[in-house]
Amino acid sequence: MAISADLTLDELRIALAPAIADAAVFDGWTPLAVANAAESEGVDAEVAKFAFKADGSSSAMVLIGAWIAAIDRAMAEALPLETLAPLKIRERIRRLVQFRLDAVAGQQEALRRALAIMAMPQNAARALRLGWKSADAMWRLAGDTATDYNHYTKRMTLGALYASTLTVFAQDESEGFADTKAFLDRRIDNVMQFEKVKAQVLRPDAERFSPARLLGRLRYPAR
Repeated sequence: MAISADLTLDELRIALAPAIADAAVFDGWTPLAVANAAESEGVDAEVAKFAFKADGSSSAMVLIGAWIAAIDRAMAEALPLETLAPLKIRERIRRLVQFRLDAVAGQQEALRRALAIMAMPQNAARALRLGWKSADAMWRLAGDTATDYNHYTKRMTLGALYASTLTVFAQDESEGFADTKAFLDRRIDNVMQFEKVKAQVLRPDAERFSPARLLGRLRYPAR
């Protein structure tokens, strides 16, 4: 399907990003990849160039950010909350992460290059923001409504899980990406165990161990 000429610049960036990722396999995350993607999608080259003009970050990070935003949007469209609601939370997270892996299958070279760029010190802050945004999108689709400290810890742990899984996936040459799937399952098990332990340690006040309550019971034993 051709990209509409009536899109806003934000919409154009997201629409063109998958084609740029395809081009980045050969051209890297460069203006050449933008030009080749624009040509393949029938978009005016100058308009595409202007849409991806660097906004204070490296031009490569602008391209990578658009690619991630495109994956975020596709994930939300394919796996809305009502689709995931019947599943246990563990399976919801697995489905969401697996969707993102499937979305970049065949683009591992572009992914490897993107991960290397994001790991550069000057790009670290933006890379962290992008990872946080994707983790937040996954948790929201999974039905998370936490607003306390859980909101932050869940996103940090899922962000770390996703980042490590992407690294494994980028190098995975096993049949059907079996190694990545096994790694993902192990990491999800670890996260679920962490959440279980956290819930036991940080229970509501009424359920916590209270030294004062214990001393009171010793002094005034129940009859």
